[in-house]
Amino acid sequence: MMVRGVNRIILAVRDLQKAKSYYADLLGATFHEANWTGEPFGIQVAISWNAGIELCAPIRGKERECFLTPLLDERGESILNVVFNVDDADEALARAKDLEIQTINAVDYTQEEIDRHLDGLFTRYKEYFLNTGAQRGYGITLGQFEAKKG
Repeated sequence: MMVRGVNRIILAVRDLQKAKSYYADLLGATFHEANWTGEPFGIQVAISWNAGIELCAPIRGKERECFLTPLLDERGESILNVVFNVDDADEALARAKDLEIQTINAVDYTQEEIDRHLDGLFTRYKEYFLNTGAQRGYGITLGQFEAKKG
């Protein structure tokens, strides 16, 4: 397995719109809505591929049920997850399992899903979210991302 670097940092924020404005002004970040990924978890999501950040905030009116709320109350806005780009996500997952690190969630999008939800930016998009929060203070995700050549 070869690590290609950090794909993005996932940040827990209280107000998605304010955070988007802040990072757009500070970094020139352009955001893509990704609420379809977060709604099952009670969060709003926006991703900036050019800035390498993903913002996650509790859905308004559902803060009490959201897993992010206790974290935000305890730590404030902070790093939730670091997503590493690897050349072989399955091999990276096997290494994590050898270290007895559990998987929280996994995604492996079809090209149709990539085209519909990720603006067709990739030919491969696969992620394994690892349960490393207790040991590291943030989650680690191992992802295999192949950008569409264009």
